[in-house]
Amino acid sequence: MQAADSTESRDRSGAGGACFPLELAVVVPTFNERENIAPVLDRLAFALEGIRYEVIFVDDDSPDGTANAVREIARTNPRVRVLQRVQRRGLASACLEGMMATAAPYIAVMDADLQHDERILPAMLDRLRSEGLDLVVGTRNAPGGSMGSFARRRVLLSNLGLSLSRLICRAELSDPMSGFFVLTREYLDEVVRSASGIGFKILLDLVASARRPVRLAEVAYTFRNRLHGDSKLDVVVSLEYLELLLDKILGGVVPTRFVIFSAVGAVGVGMAFAVLSLCVSGFHLSFFQAQAIATFAAMTENFFLNNSMTYRDRRLKGWKLWTGLLTFYAASSVGAVINLRMAGFAREVLHAAWYTAGTCGLAAGAVWNFGVTSFITWRQDRLRRRAPVSAPMPAADTVGSLAQPAVR
Repeated sequence: MQAADSTESRDRSGAGGACFPLELAVVVPTFNERENIAPVLDRLAFALEGIRYEVIFVDDDSPDGTANAVREIARTNPRVRVLQRVQRRGLASACLEGMMATAAPYIAVMDADLQHDERILPAMLDRLRSEGLDLVVGTRNAPGGSMGSFARRRVLLSNLGLSLSRLICRAELSDPMSGFFVLTREYLDEVVRSASGIGFKILLDLVASARRPVRLAEVAYTFRNRLHGDSKLDVVVSLEYLELLLDKILGGVVPTRFVIFSAVGAVGVGMAFAVLSLCVSGFHLSFFQAQAIATFAAMTENFFLNNSMTYRDRRLKGWKLWTGLLTFYAASSVGAVINLRMAGFAREVLHAAWYTAGTCGLAAGAVWNFGVTSFITWRQDRLRRRAPVSAPMPAADTVGSLAQPAVR
């Protein structure tokens, strides 16, 4: 421990033992990015020469041993730290935890895949300080910037996200989908408690959480190709982006998970009517037979949609998928009874209009189904799995080069 402290003292001190305060923290969220750790640190050391900085990797318990790889480097490089999150996932929430874990007055966020151009960080930091800004964003959409060799589909998705962002964000951002920015500690403290921490688009979350006009600027860069590993962009990212928009629009009054659960239920109602009509008109079954089949089909469809959308972070697989389906059937059956009883009470006792009584029944059943299935069907188990793979110690010349101080 003393050795680590003395190394840090040398790294943060100049001639005569004078202490130089930390200027910048670079927060890097990771999941299965083990092979990118050393290259990221090498490039940051070159780009940030002369700046007193630290790098905080926030790892969501990567199976490939990313956190262990960072620890091996951190033993000899006091600039490097790792926060390993267990049983928690999400880029936005990881970024928030990393940003709140530093004492630096300026905080940068960038990806570990080397697609963000770390060479513009000094320019971003200079503008943040010299112009008295809250935030400086690395943008691909301003003059001088580029999406690089992005596939056309991803460019279209990015443009769609840009259009949708205007629903919740009044700031003039050319690239609200960017995950590359620098902000001040003061601005972070101002907005962090209003941030949703949902999904992958932390920049949009932070800007949309402001209660005043945000003082910001942009620095253009060209988006690079990923060096190692696989892209995390998939349909789940799109769903989480929509969930973030919904959370900001609703103001956090109604849980977004419940809204999605209810929307899935509405789709199930439509399916039930379609199956009911087919069974009665097409197969000439009795109404009660058709109703039973339609109800069963709707519950099945609701379960699988909720498993892939509403509870995607707790998605059931293997044998748990089928036991979860059975508990969902049971909970939904009780919810149907509650629905009917509540609607009957509102109609017969309170003399409510039929549409009001029906709404009361549907609401009561939805709340029951959501609460019970969240607790039973998609409960968060303590997962037992093998420990992540241990990373070998980086080569001595690499570690040595990373540990060299770069202070003014």
